[in-house]
Amino acid sequence: MALKPDRRYLDTDIAHFMDVAAERGGIVSVTATEASGAAMDQSEATVAYVAEPSGAYPLGLLLSEVVNLDLTRQHMNWHKEEVQIGGKVTVMTKGTVVTDWIYPDHTPIPGEIAYVCDSGYIGNVDISLDAGQSLDGVGVSSTRKVGRFVTIKNADGFAKVDINLP
Repeated sequence: MALKPDRRYLDTDIAHFMDVAAERGGIVSVTATEASGAAMDQSEATVAYVAEPSGAYPLGLLLSEVVNLDLTRQHMNWHKEEVQIGGKVTVMTKGTVVTDWIYPDHTPIPGEIAYVCDSGYIGNVDISLDAGQSLDGVGVSSTRKVGRFVTIKNADGFAKVDINLP
């Protein structure tokens, strides 16, 4: 999975760590118990591709490749924004990307709302277990909106997505 070079960053965040290897291009989330405190080097401020987005809040699109390398034998590829496991990652909260992290069997239409789905995928339907439920009159799925689709998927499975998180 990947990101195409056609990107526009309006807002990024570098305050979070990632403790597992991951490819860039999907939506990383944070749970309410993580990311406490306001310090830039708060080790509890971690993000991840969550298996089920219920109870987690999308933070943004991962722009860094998180790798597990033996740094005594090779160096990280700076052109791919590689970060060692446990390091700080770059997360885009506002901008436009072309990604293939589209949920399987979803066929987005330009202008449709984009939601975070299982394992960081982006879909045009909120597929979470609690989708459609409400908390104090506010739809739960509104917390999983991450933006909107700009294009349909191409033959390779890539689509342009506007990410717009508060």
